[in-house]
Amino acid sequence: MPRIILIGSPNSGKSLLFNRLTGLSQKVANFPGITVDVGFGPLQAAPDKELVDFPGTYSLQAISAEEKVAVDYFERALADPDVEQVLCVIDATRLEKSLYYTLQVIRDCERHGKPVKVLANMIDVLEGHQLEFDAAGLSAALHTPVLPVSARTGKGIDALLAQLGEPLAPGAEPRAHLTDTPDEILRGEAHTLARRFGPRGDVLVRTQARLDGFFLNSFTGGVSFLLIMYLLFQSIFTWAAPAMDAVEAGLGWLADRVVPLLGNPVAADFTADALFGGIGAFLVFVPQIFVLTFIIGLLEDSGYLARAALICHKPLRLFGLTGKSFIPMLSGVACAIPGIYAARAIDSPRKRLLTYMAIPLMPCSARLPVYTLLIAVFIPSGTALGGLVGWQGLAMFGIYFFGMFCALLVTSAVSRTAEDHYSDMPFVLELPPYRIPGLVPILRNAWNRSKHFVTKAGKIIFAVTLVIWVLGYFPNYGADLGQSWLGAIGRVVEPIFAPLGLDWRYGVAIFTAFAAREVFVGTLGTIFGIEGVDENMTPLVDQIQASGLATGSGLALLVFFAIALQCISTLAILAKESGSGGLAVKLFAGYFLLAYLAALAVYQLVQLVS
Repeated sequence: MPRIILIGSPNSGKSLLFNRLTGLSQKVANFPGITVDVGFGPLQAAPDKELVDFPGTYSLQAISAEEKVAVDYFERALADPDVEQVLCVIDATRLEKSLYYTLQVIRDCERHGKPVKVLANMIDVLEGHQLEFDAAGLSAALHTPVLPVSARTGKGIDALLAQLGEPLAPGAEPRAHLTDTPDEILRGEAHTLARRFGPRGDVLVRTQARLDGFFLNSFTGGVSFLLIMYLLFQSIFTWAAPAMDAVEAGLGWLADRVVPLLGNPVAADFTADALFGGIGAFLVFVPQIFVLTFIIGLLEDSGYLARAALICHKPLRLFGLTGKSFIPMLSGVACAIPGIYAARAIDSPRKRLLTYMAIPLMPCSARLPVYTLLIAVFIPSGTALGGLVGWQGLAMFGIYFFGMFCALLVTSAVSRTAEDHYSDMPFVLELPPYRIPGLVPILRNAWNRSKHFVTKAGKIIFAVTLVIWVLGYFPNYGADLGQSWLGAIGRVVEPIFAPLGLDWRYGVAIFTAFAAREVFVGTLGTIFGIEGVDENMTPLVDQIQASGLATGSGLALLVFFAIALQCISTLAILAKESGSGGLAVKLFAGYFLLAYLAALAVYQLVQLVS
């Protein structure tokens, strides 16, 4: 199949342009390094042709391992006879930066006889500032077609598609005028061409400088950052709640109508608890992931997210991390899985590894039901300071802060003591221009990220849930969970948790929680014979309090869940993204041991002072 290569530097709008040309929905972001995979898709105007979206690089002189892979892949692609032409995307608002890379691409295409089209993107930004761009003059100077386009508004896309859908004209190979030109000469040529044909950049610079003067100011920038982060957390935990409740209600309604139709009691139990329970275990988090991805998309496309990374770089550097670790760690507050995916944007392998280590310690939303239950059992519901401070709310804040603190403590210790087997990269961050976000592509991306979570992580969670149901249902058909295979496992692990004052019931709940954290609450509800505990925890709270579980044991459980690796799904995704199953196993074992020792210390301390 004939192929067309799409290449460009980061933040040039290349991924959004790919979506425009193919009708697909690749990851679109205004954050450096977000596109790291090679994308493929049929060209809308010519389905018999395939468009290939290459990772964004700043130069064909690779400085990182990821850039080297991308550059090598590009060079091999140019030698492929199926590749018929190259589309090089440039940022028309930052012409000099883009042109050096463009001249390198044109030179390499000349050497392989591949036609090139230069797509001058973000022409809408120039028009918004009444700036002019001499596309015809630049085209003549480059001996290469230069087409002004806007991936966001669609301007110039139809004309481009029409050209791409037509057969190549005879003699379309580029004129060989740069074949033997060294990079030093190309850099100077880029400067000259930008001054001759580019827009006056001072207008854009002044606009960006005024906004940066506010958002990067030590006071106003700090206040803005805290406010934006507060809104982000509000979106995760509050705004997504109605949709999460709707998902639970919808599944409950469907189960109430399907299960009674099944005459076989085993089939009915399997459908109600395994099928609907397994689906609900991951589907309930889809609204959170959608809202989180949408809000982050707004921040990305506006240009603010790169500034947030810059703000966070200095404090995170003290713990061995980078400003680019901020976004993955922030995503991990909703769910570790999108956080691990987001760590792809970190170009330093060492910093990416440390970020992988930090993300599982972020207080993900799946831990929230566990925290809510244990805090309700052991922390009084009273208030202080005239009702301004609630003890339970303060405890929730404390356990969230504790998880984040542990993450930074671990990365700090590892960065200072572990032998460095990974090459490191300096912190280089391009600040993209501020612009009004495009809602349609952001909504499309949020939808696709949610769908990706369902198809990838959802399958893992569902499969594990089915296994746990089988272990808990047989051999006595759910009559007594304590006598099931799962109960037998609980008695095997009971000696492990006995030093924390926990019996087999809590051992079983902890065991099932490795499928998904929130399963801990449902498992305890089943053991104590309480139905509907996900909707109303009060009866379970009363039962646990009546059982005489020690306060030290409850606090130990809180600490254990704050540190122990989240779930099997996290392990699977971590192994896949890092390319190392050993890393996932080591983190699981290490964090389990750390969580256990910390929980034991808390239990002993409470026992000592009580």
